[in-house]
Amino acid sequence: MAKKSKRQIERDEQIYQISTMVAGDFELQEVLDRLAAAVVKITRTKNCSIRLLDEEAGELKMRSTFGLSEEYRNKGPVSKEDTVVKAAFRGEAVVLDDMRVDSRVKYPQAAIKEGLVSQLTVAMTFKNKSIGVLRLYSPQPKRFDDDAIALARLVAGQCAVAIMNARFYSEALEGARIAEQMRLGGVIQRRMIPEKAPCVCGLDIAAIYQPCFQIGGDLYDFIQLDEHTISVSIADVIGKGVPAAIMMSMFRGVMRGYAYGGYERHSFDDIVDKLNTVACRECRDGEFITLFTANVDVEAMKMTYCNCGHEPGLLIRNGQITALDTGGLVLGIMEEAKHEVETVELQNGDTVLLYTDGLIDAMNFDNELWGKERLLEAVKGCLDCSADCMIRNILGYRRRFVGLARQIDDTSIVAIKLNKDANRPGKQKGNLKRYP
Repeated sequence: MAKKSKRQIERDEQIYQISTMVAGDFELQEVLDRLAAAVVKITRTKNCSIRLLDEEAGELKMRSTFGLSEEYRNKGPVSKEDTVVKAAFRGEAVVLDDMRVDSRVKYPQAAIKEGLVSQLTVAMTFKNKSIGVLRLYSPQPKRFDDDAIALARLVAGQCAVAIMNARFYSEALEGARIAEQMRLGGVIQRRMIPEKAPCVCGLDIAAIYQPCFQIGGDLYDFIQLDEHTISVSIADVIGKGVPAAIMMSMFRGVMRGYAYGGYERHSFDDIVDKLNTVACRECRDGEFITLFTANVDVEAMKMTYCNCGHEPGLLIRNGQITALDTGGLVLGIMEEAKHEVETVELQNGDTVLLYTDGLIDAMNFDNELWGKERLLEAVKGCLDCSADCMIRNILGYRRRFVGLARQIDDTSIVAIKLNKDANRPGKQKGNLKRYP
């Protein structure tokens, strides 16, 4: 076996160094810059450039060079429809023996100023798809022969794999960063969901929150206005993920601000109008908020409520179910929108059930909705239960219907039962479950 020359040994070592970038965890730009330097050494040329295809722009963007001036790097765009590029993408190795006179050169004056004469262009291909071009330059005419072409193809293949590995690594890092943000967002959101209800004599309160992702746009909240009055709200910010959670956080703060100080100075319907104004100013195109908000006064046995485009609340009395649908448009659409407010008389033994649309929009594997009719059937099956038992039974009925089918919307449920005879001051406890 013939001994390898010193040059061959050096070249093999340099190609090996390129191959290590395939398995290494490197940022894309670091890989590109290392490749540009290595390619020049391996091919014994003076200059090289690496352009990557930007599918959206339809251009090959200059991403790294070696031995080229900043002026040449920024000489102008190169389209994927460029004659040389198209030939390279077809699998050809395109050799320009003299860039100064070759009509295929788009920027001949820039090449002359840079001192570039001959050029070799080969495509970098990954899984039969061209991702960019590798270009070698020389100040000598007719510099690139068959051996140079074979070596350039070999190096370009290694470059393509290294570049894609770096892209995958960057995507993995970005994915991990987003996952951590989602986790933290979920922690923050869960802290905004009340851990317990206010203690109000005569009320049995339970609630549950089931997000379909780590974070979402559902919200329920309880605020004790005085010893016998509680404010309860349930809302759904249309959207998913971080934006919906941020909007939900902002909206919760506004609602609490009015609850703690606004009810003394403004009427219930004034506050609803102000919430709508805030939503209109904060929501972007395609965003809005559904809200059901109510004040429950145990002493007066009255409930004042407004339904702003939300699923109607249910008033359950002696086995009869009444929809609480007085209100108006969703919040965040029109500042001038008006919302009606209704006050209903309550009786001992009444139950008020509130929920977001994720409850009834759940689907099974046959894409059938659980629906409102099945919800009403489930409610009638647990009229004598406690608030907590009612919620769990409802979710049990739904779970048997949908099975293990993946859901795409959050579910929130709030149940409030009036039983003035069974409670004494200091004995009532809220029963809230965010993750059953």
